[in-house]
Amino acid sequence: MSGTVLPTPMPAVAHANGNGRAAPPTIKGELVDPAELAAEVDGLSAADAVAWAVERFQRDLRFAVSFQKTSSVIVDMAYRIAPDARFFYVDTGVLFPETYETRDALADRYGIEFKRIADLPGTAQAGERAANLLRLDPDACCADRKVELMRTALDEVSCWVSGIRRVDSQTRADAPKFGWDERFGLWKLNPLADWDEKQVWNYIKDHHVPYNPLHDQGYPSIGCMPCTTAAPNGAGERAGRWAGTDRTECGING
Repeated sequence: MSGTVLPTPMPAVAHANGNGRAAPPTIKGELVDPAELAAEVDGLSAADAVAWAVERFQRDLRFAVSFQKTSSVIVDMAYRIAPDARFFYVDTGVLFPETYETRDALADRYGIEFKRIADLPGTAQAGERAANLLRLDPDACCADRKVELMRTALDEVSCWVSGIRRVDSQTRADAPKFGWDERFGLWKLNPLADWDEKQVWNYIKDHHVPYNPLHDQGYPSIGCMPCTTAAPNGAGERAGRWAGTDRTECGING
């Protein structure tokens, strides 16, 4: 990796996820055009995009996982490229048992540790708080239990990786593979942005990757238990999330 231009980590006070104002995107201390970088990375395959980010950001790169099918793909892909890659997940306290089982299956398969981000010491306490907040204000529940925890996870990180795809929903239809994430004040990589369902499942099958069994039970998308239900086939990739409302995002990705 000699000669590689590495990004300069943002000071914590300059992060949008801190208390300071958002800083303009820089690489090696110089201002760069996010649109130009997005165009460069958009032409790469998913694996090449991950390798590109690993090479440039090295230890300042974090992989966010939700233990859905796309997370399984990214975990396998990242591990093959960089076995020492760093993964984390936000634990709201009301995740499905199958989600934790998937975490453990992936951890056993690859011998990796998923850093748990939660601001309460026990799952039971976190679950009670989330359930109470959900009843009082669903929007605040997502903001408190997901977005704020994500800010904590990304503090002083230069780039993070998600599994979102353009086919997921209208709010994600224009998601770039790589760009500046103004919400958290750092770079963001979406290596599977241009993948469809067939590509995801073919990868899982071809590489024998553990995945969340709820996908086989009618759950196209998997979040917190109180806000996620099974959905009819063909209902859409985000069907079953916040059913009966017009909500499509928790605030982390849109």
